[in-house]
Amino acid sequence: MAPRLQQIWYRDTPPPLALRPLAWIFGLTVRLRRAAYERGWCRSERLQRPVIVVGNLTVGGSGKTPLVIWLCATLRAEGFSPGIVLRGYGGAAARGSRALRVEADSDPDVVGDEALLLRRRTGEPVAVCRQRVRAAKLLIDAGVNVILSDDGLQHLAMARDFEIAMVDAERGFGNGYLLPAGPLREPRQRIQQVDAVVLNGAGAAGQAQPLPRAFRMDLVGNTLVPLGGGDPRALASFAGQRVHAVAGIGNPQRFFATLRAAGLTLLEHPFPDHHRYRDAEIRFDDGLPVLMTEKDAVKCSQLGGSDHWFLPVAARLADADAAALMARLRRALGV
Repeated sequence: MAPRLQQIWYRDTPPPLALRPLAWIFGLTVRLRRAAYERGWCRSERLQRPVIVVGNLTVGGSGKTPLVIWLCATLRAEGFSPGIVLRGYGGAAARGSRALRVEADSDPDVVGDEALLLRRRTGEPVAVCRQRVRAAKLLIDAGVNVILSDDGLQHLAMARDFEIAMVDAERGFGNGYLLPAGPLREPRQRIQQVDAVVLNGAGAAGQAQPLPRAFRMDLVGNTLVPLGGGDPRALASFAGQRVHAVAGIGNPQRFFATLRAAGLTLLEHPFPDHHRYRDAEIRFDDGLPVLMTEKDAVKCSQLGGSDHWFLPVAARLADADAAALMARLRRALGV
């Protein structure tokens, strides 16, 4: 069903009539829930430390995690002690109510693939819980003085001081419909309420209706890392080769496009986001290299062989955009 819905969401024609009443019901639920928080019927808990939420309006990947990694490094360089909270999608912790600290050797089946990636890449404290307030309190007790929430724009139970909405510049808001007729988790007008918008990549998103307070971000990755350990290798050194490309992320085509742009010929293997791999799904016994995303790699370290590689990527903002975004963030944090 997921690939079929993706085709419906990101084409120019309107969605099937059968899905539109469901989208109206979903939209009514979203509006009623937000009204409940605005009127005090449900409570947003404000923490003792500032909270920055990096989220999106659409289902699927838009570059949140690389931006959180960038923000962590930037905040640390400015003297903050950041920590990261997230639900832990793909792990058992996402279904429970107990907050868990994530360590570099945590089981991704418990804490989720993105949480483990964040812990390893940033070295900062990370906690997961379906109730993100509990995860944040765990980190505050550990000495964190600013909380970054990877996703959570719609998690209204946790009050926030600064909201960043990520937008995939190529796919934008799709057909503009709410779930399940379109990819939107909230009405598009919600983008007007956030503190900053970050456009990931090149594309036409927002040109018809300019996005407010928008900054540009690119994902860069030029070096492949062997899954089983060893010396990295330049992505460009694989140019002209046929490779298996494995991606279980929100938008696998973005990863495939990166590899094709480097001159590789792909045998594509897209999987659902947070997919739990079996050995046979990443072993092809034809001698061709197997390339995957870093998020996939944290789940496949025991499955891959000497021909398996992953591509770490990093967020890159122009100097002017980075300075302007951080200036706006400092004002919100009162520093």
